[in-house]
Amino acid sequence: MIELRSDTFTLPTPDMIKAMASAPLGDDVYGEDPTVRALEELAARTVGKEAACLTPSGTMANLAALMAHAPRGSKVLVGAESDIHLYEAGGASVCGGLVYEAVPNQSDGRMLLDDLAKGFPDDADDPQFARPALICVENTHNRCGGRVLPSSHLREVRDFADARGVAVHMDGARLFNAAVASATPPAEVARHADSVQFCLSKGLGAPIGSVVAGTAGFIDEVRRIRKMLGGGMRQAGVIAAAGIVALETHDRLADDHANAAHLAEGLAGLSGIEVDPAAVETNIVMFRVPEERLTRQAFIAAAAARGLALAELGHGRIRAVTHAGVGREDIDRALAVVRDVLTS
Repeated sequence: MIELRSDTFTLPTPDMIKAMASAPLGDDVYGEDPTVRALEELAARTVGKEAACLTPSGTMANLAALMAHAPRGSKVLVGAESDIHLYEAGGASVCGGLVYEAVPNQSDGRMLLDDLAKGFPDDADDPQFARPALICVENTHNRCGGRVLPSSHLREVRDFADARGVAVHMDGARLFNAAVASATPPAEVARHADSVQFCLSKGLGAPIGSVVAGTAGFIDEVRRIRKMLGGGMRQAGVIAAAGIVALETHDRLADDHANAAHLAEGLAGLSGIEVDPAAVETNIVMFRVPEERLTRQAFIAAAAARGLALAELGHGRIRAVTHAGVGREDIDRALAVVRDVLTS
């Protein structure tokens, strides 16, 4: 099976497995796992923050960050197309007592300042309103096709937030894809955010884990919330060891981006596929199959029967995600499968 549903299907590399098998271990809840500490120190340096905390998942990482930033009953501005809003089970409301305000995303993932401003009405001090405490950005932006948020936009959001006394959190699940695609150091990508989370288990290829980074005091609070949410792990160095290898080898993401571009260009050459290769900036390709040919569900099922796994991602689109588990020859085979489905 050519697996293009997500980059979460990556398997650990031999170097990761070797590192996991030989990692020095301790009890991380006591702060005594040396491999976890090494990962957290490396992660914090890499994204330009004071401290970092390993969590089991990106969902928990974002949830802990939101709860650490915002008091119960306050409001969090999130993109209407963001993973925090759509794919994390409303955790900030359920567990943190926070109110989501969905702000429209542009096709490239940005939220316009005029739209953000609507979350700060002139009468925001009226006690009947939830007070804004946090703005969340997503970089790269999943449902907008893996787009990289421009640095100029992130600076604008930072200035906007500072003028209103609220924090900025970056859901950087695929932050390293943004860094590689823009030829920008990861610390520069995260520079305008007070806090950032990134996934070790997506394109970076580690089997488990995400990291939250920010100031030392903020991370102390994240660590407390992680424990409350059930995310305190013991000999977690077996996870962290793979994460260290992942961070040290993140430049290989350029191969995934090249494969995604090749896939998009190939799809564009097929009659019956709607795709914009110019919108493919990282490892995510969004495309459509016009309904008069066959339904999305029928297309995905027919592709799976021929050995190609794809996913539906809303708004009539199909998503294909490249990663370390697929090479150029797999992309060529995938294109042949799509061609066969369309002509059968």
